[in-house]
Amino acid sequence: MIVILNIETATKNCSVSLSVNGVVKEVIEIAEESFSHAEKLHLFIENILKSNGFQMKDLSAVAVSQGPGSYTGLRIGVSSVKGLCYGLSIPMIAIDTLEILARQVKVDNGFIVPMIDARRMEVFCAVFTHDYKLKQAIEAKVIDEASFSELWGLEKVYFIGDGAMKCAKVLQVENFIFNPAIVYPSAREMATISFSYYQENKFVDIAYFEPYYLKDFVLPTKK
Repeated sequence: MIVILNIETATKNCSVSLSVNGVVKEVIEIAEESFSHAEKLHLFIENILKSNGFQMKDLSAVAVSQGPGSYTGLRIGVSSVKGLCYGLSIPMIAIDTLEILARQVKVDNGFIVPMIDARRMEVFCAVFTHDYKLKQAIEAKVIDEASFSELWGLEKVYFIGDGAMKCAKVLQVENFIFNPAIVYPSAREMATISFSYYQENKFVDIAYFEPYYLKDFVLPTKK
């Protein structure tokens, strides 16, 4: 029995799921403007294990969303997972945040473009096939009318994430479809990936692993 704790803190959503052999047992999450991840994360972990009859010693591995995303959110998630894995002597799994977001779209054909808001008209994004294979690499992209022109007139392209809706008015292309809701990456979609990575022994080095920030952290200046 492979028991994996999945943790996603790359955006405003503080999300924890518990999976057994790749099947989600429970998800606990909350999305707040205040980024209360530091206060909520350990409580979520404690509650999800207790409510499902598990203890820390029962965990086979812990998976974390590796970015891109919020600098603060990623630091909290990764440092927490490092501590758990080191203390329990279990493997650490890292998963691309944009793939986690893309897996919320269930379609039989076309492309999926997950977008995480990076302020103004910039987003963290990538392009995936309908079966979640990476088609275009992850990047920080400033959106304009010509963005994703290589996908114009092809199969349907599904945009999702908190960065998608702000781009809808700019990217008015017939085959572009925008999810009308503000959606964040969730630990729910991590379970299938983390179980597959576990079976493949696809682990990261706990001591040297760092989040994938994509952009350098810029400290806000006081006015």
